[in-house]
Amino acid sequence: MGGLDSRAYWVGFNMVKGIGAVRVRALISAFGNLEAAWGATPQQLLTAGLSVRIVENFLLMRKKVDLEATWEKIRQAQIEVVTWDDEDYPGRLKEIDQPPPLLYTRGGFQPEDEWAVAIVGTRRITPYGRQVAEDAGAFLARNKVTVVSGLARGVDATAHDAALKAGGRTIAVLGSGVDRIYPPENGRLAERIVAQGAVVSDYAPGTPPDAANFPPRNRIISGLSLATIVIEAGDESGALITATFAAEQGREVFAVPGNIFAPQSKGANRLIRDGARPLLKMEEILEALELTQVSEHQAARTLIPADDSEAEILKVLGAELVHIDEIRAQLDLPIEKVSATLTMMELKGMVRQTGGMNYMAVRESQGEYRIDEDHG
Repeated sequence: MGGLDSRAYWVGFNMVKGIGAVRVRALISAFGNLEAAWGATPQQLLTAGLSVRIVENFLLMRKKVDLEATWEKIRQAQIEVVTWDDEDYPGRLKEIDQPPPLLYTRGGFQPEDEWAVAIVGTRRITPYGRQVAEDAGAFLARNKVTVVSGLARGVDATAHDAALKAGGRTIAVLGSGVDRIYPPENGRLAERIVAQGAVVSDYAPGTPPDAANFPPRNRIISGLSLATIVIEAGDESGALITATFAAEQGREVFAVPGNIFAPQSKGANRLIRDGARPLLKMEEILEALELTQVSEHQAARTLIPADDSEAEILKVLGAELVHIDEIRAQLDLPIEKVSATLTMMELKGMVRQTGGMNYMAVRESQGEYRIDEDHG
């Protein structure tokens, strides 16, 4: 199997029950890579921190699965596999606690998907909810913001469709394999999304939809997004789970006020009572998230650093947060110069401030800027 694509081993471990982000990190730490871990002995796996039960699960899977055949089947189905190690793994999703080690996609991620907002809500959509979902999906798409949702009946499907009709990008996150569209009547919508965005899952191809799969996928919906908008949600709606994940991830939560007597509005109204932003007009989304200049941000993403100061700051910044005082100390520049340069770089989309004057570089795979020879 020496010539097998390294991502095939990620797929193999993804198919083992009990192995998620934490244990994948432990395996990589112990063995260096997942290919080496795939060939490890039971004792080595136990030493790496896997429990007896998970080791037993793994040994059964390793015996049962032909990785080469599995990988070829994925390739033939035109399904892409994106792992933590790949440049096109979504940067915003990578920021959350324990992001999924790999994603299966049909279609693909684009740099502009960094500007994404989730729209979620009830399957039992009312005419009011449909109108709001259509308006929100189309408004975001027209403003170059990618719409993320779950392809479910009702609010999800309406938001996806509206974004597509407005000529924008949209991403559907499934609770099944990307080759097992659920609900089946949204199959044609899924194909349109593949052509104009991506259908995504962290479940292996062939995985059927299951009620237990949907709460975890909601974590990916919110993780891909700057904010989550809840449009009509009952007391037990999965949209409320998505909103909870968004809040835990430090992302904004908006909720659309609804009829206090309508069961579809109880969840959204409760979110507002508990502190979510009430969404009264679509422009508030862009204002709250400072997305009024998305087109300008996207147009600037291919710029190389404009001067030595920008280039030097990029060398200091990485995936970890760095306080402005630390940047100044490392570069020995006046704080005024550092602050002004960071402001310009943030406008260009080259860096991101996450609060408290802490900054991080936007990943090169998404920003496509680079340090040329003139700037070191």
